[in-house]
Amino acid sequence: MKELIRYIAQALVDNPDQVSVNEIEGEQTSVIELKVAKEDLGKVIGKQGRTARAMRTILSAASTKIRKRSVLEIIE
Repeated sequence: MKELIRYIAQALVDNPDQVSVNEIEGEQTSVIELKVAKEDLGKVIGKQGRTARAMRTILSAASTKIRKRSVLEIIE
């Protein structure tokens, strides 16, 4: 899941080398923290949060396949 979010985020931003993804795993749920450069934050979130919502939808579909819940947190 971590690599999927990293791949999507690097494709969206101007500074792909500053994309940082951290995964915190629990028993049922894993939290994926995405951190990008400050000037790229708007590109990852998108207008009215559409891009972020799309990334969360893709993550949800992929995590359902492995029967685990994943949550995406975008950190400023």
